[in-house]
Order: sequence, then C-alpha cells, then structure tokens
Amino acid sequence: MTETNYHYNVISRAIALIDDAGGQELSLGELAERMQMSPAHFQRLFSQWVGVSPKRFQQYLSLQHARNLLRRNTTALETANSIGLSGTGRLHDLFLRWEAMSPGEFAGKGAGLTVHWGWFDSPFGDMLTMGTERGICGVAFASEVGRESTFADMAGRWPRANFEEKPEELQFWVDAALRQSGEARLHVIGAPFQIKVWEALISIPAGTVSTYSDIAQAAGFPKAVRAAGTAVGRNPISWLIPCHRAIRKSGGLGGYHWGLPVKRALLAWESARSEAEELR
Repeated sequence: MTETNYHYNVISRAIALIDDAGGQELSLGELAERMQMSPAHFQRLFSQWVGVSPKRFQQYLSLQHARNLLRRNTTALETANSIGLSGTGRLHDLFLRWEAMSPGEFAGKGAGLTVHWGWFDSPFGDMLTMGTERGICGVAFASEVGRESTFADMAGRWPRANFEEKPEELQFWVDAALRQSGEARLHVIGAPFQIKVWEALISIPAGTVSTYSDIAQAAGFPKAVRAAGTAVGRNPISWLIPCHRAIRKSGGLGGYHWGLPVKRALLAWESARSEAEELR
C-alpha cells in the first residue's frame, strides 16, 4: 500500500467513526487511539487532508449543518450561471472539463463504447471509477452497498458497452480529482434532460447546497421538480457532478444513491475545505 493510499484509508476510517458516533463528539485522543496513532500525528494528518481539525469537522457532519447551509448559504444558480463556472472559484468548477454524449449515442445504451474501470481508495470508502477514452463516465461509492452491487448498478446503465478492468487507464484523472488539482475530464452519458440537470449541479459551488426546485429552475424546467430530482438521483458521476449538494427545501438531506453517510461525509468534507480556503 502506498503512503497516499494509507492516508486515504486513515481518513476514511476516521470519517466513518465520526459518522457512527451519531452526533456525539469524539475527542482527539479517542480518535487517535482508534487510528493507532499519536494525537499529534493524527491531528496533523487529518488537518492536512481535510483542511480543518477533527473537532471542527465533526460539526460539519451534523444533520443541522445541512439545514444551516440551506438557510444561510444556498447558492443562487442563476448568478453562478451568469458569471460562468470559473467565477464560483470553488473546487470542482476550476478543474473539470466535460463532454456530453450525443442523444444518438445515449440511445445506443453504450453500443460501441469501451469502458475501462477500476477500484480506487478514497476518503469516502471504496470508489469505483469508469471511463472512456474521452473521460470519466462513472464514479460510485461502495461503502454502504458493497462492491458487487455497486459495479452491477453502474455497468447496467450502459448494458451494450464493452467493460475492461484497466484502472491504469483512469489513474491520471482519478489522481486529479482526489488532489483537487490538475484537470479531470468527464464524458457525460445521459439523456438531454438529464444532462441539463447535471449541468445545473456543476454550477453549485462547493461548500454550498441547493434545493431540487432551484436545480429544476436552473436547468430550464421550473415545473419539472420531480423529474429533476430523478435526474439528480441517476447522475452516474457522483462527487464530480455534485448531486450530494441537492437537498430538500426543509433542509433534510433527501436521498443519496450511495447512502446518506456518504452524502454527509461529502458535504462535511467540502465545507471544511471551503472554510480552509477562505482563511488562507
């Protein structure tokens, strides 16, 4: 195991422990002991990767945090769209390039496509990544549902494609995504309506959230809130196309295809990193 993979596994286990505590704050000493590390070493590693201390991060994992985001920081998608994605100045928006599959290609259910796939370590558990020669077309997390179900779910979206296990073909893009640097290229495979909704999701800055109705509005279909919600749930490129930033008007998290613990961890991680950037 490389040092980088080891660090990802440590952070993944720490996030799981914090989440399993159900809102009860764990001390630095408790977390460090469970990680079999000294408190100083664990604090340094955690803060280096996440951007804030374990204590601060635990505040972001609470359900109340999502409600606070909605009340205070809900992004105005029309503003983000009017100034362009780079104007948001946040994580994903600065390093993603994407290309959508044509409607004809989508109708073919992946016919003629070769999709490479592989499993990668991430702070949110096992991460399945799929991609064509044009970019990443799928990202999924298996910590809640298991590897077998996760792969079957993703492969079933393009049943006529040829799937080849070649993680080395995806390593560069995955590394760029995990480092939040360089350039991650996406190959978006979906129906025209879905792609409009996913484009709206990309417009939501990291560290903020939006409601399903606002996403439908931004996609150009203000009356199709339920359909937009379905499209959010069918997003094949989790995290990079940030469906986890969509929540209900009430402030409830709603659903998440790969499990609510993963959604909470994603939102907390982004909020922590956004705060760290603002303090620089």
